[in-house]
Amino acid sequence: MTRFGYTLMTEQSGPKDLVRYAVAAEQAGFDFEVTSDHYSPWLASQGHSPYAWTVLGAVAQATERVDLATYVTCPTMRYHPAVVAQKAATMQVLSDGRFTLGLGAGENLNEHVIGEGWPAVEVRQEMLEEAVHIIRSLLDGHVVTWAGNYFRVDSAKLWDVPPEGVPIGIAVSGPKSVERFAPLSDHFISTVPDKKLVDGWRSAHADAAAASVAGSGATRFIGQVPICWGTDREAAVAQAHDQFRWFGGGWSVNADLPTPDGFDGASQFVREEDVAQSIACGPDLDALAESARAFIDAGYTDIALVQVGDDGQDQFLAEAAGPLLEKLRALA
Repeated sequence: MTRFGYTLMTEQSGPKDLVRYAVAAEQAGFDFEVTSDHYSPWLASQGHSPYAWTVLGAVAQATERVDLATYVTCPTMRYHPAVVAQKAATMQVLSDGRFTLGLGAGENLNEHVIGEGWPAVEVRQEMLEEAVHIIRSLLDGHVVTWAGNYFRVDSAKLWDVPPEGVPIGIAVSGPKSVERFAPLSDHFISTVPDKKLVDGWRSAHADAAAASVAGSGATRFIGQVPICWGTDREAAVAQAHDQFRWFGGGWSVNADLPTPDGFDGASQFVREEDVAQSIACGPDLDALAESARAFIDAGYTDIALVQVGDDGQDQFLAEAAGPLLEKLRALA
């Protein structure tokens, strides 16, 4: 059965609001919640970017039932992988086993802030692969000393290791990243509703599990769909354009632009009608639910919704989320 989640969009809401939305989303019936992990918003008009891990700790205490995950954290530059392992272990303890560590190769927007430049994509993926090995070893309770191509670790050990461990999901965008990361990951994460990627992951992950490389549990295929519910469709389209017009740039663009000003410039010619073609907007719950169909048909088991914009978030959760979830579950 397909599960449906709610996205804690740190780029568009402040930390206290995010915790309040997390509680309301659980009450509305969402199955899980994911959070972005940004240093900067995509666009200045979004106006926020609190520290995701502090928000997650608060959410873990404020909620009781929903699964939680990062969507996604980059464990290579802004965070050292040994520190990510410690954060993930602590989150698993605080959430009583509800946490999944979602990892990815990152975006220039967030990682350039430490002043170390922005590597080419192949280097970024090599760094992520090395980081995953370090994180897994630490989460397994080992004392880790590591001297790799990109990271060093000296006699590191986690002292609060959850007995159930921490499942890891890795974000992929194409066949090469699927081949590389399926053997290292428990779960698949992507923003692309491509059945070939899902099938390729299933095959590669099954081979890795048979060789005792990856976990043998059921793989979750986790995707994300932006929507902009609102009682006035024109206003909803305007809000989606103001907050989310960067979305159409594609990952090859979105990973490399360094600042919100860069995204503003890159998206300056995107029209409201362009956004409306890619993001379902307005009060029609059937149309909003239908926008998830491509992910359902591609075989995704978990689909997180992004309600675009901070304005109207309380109303969405109170009035529209429950009926929308009913339609999504019927569709699935």
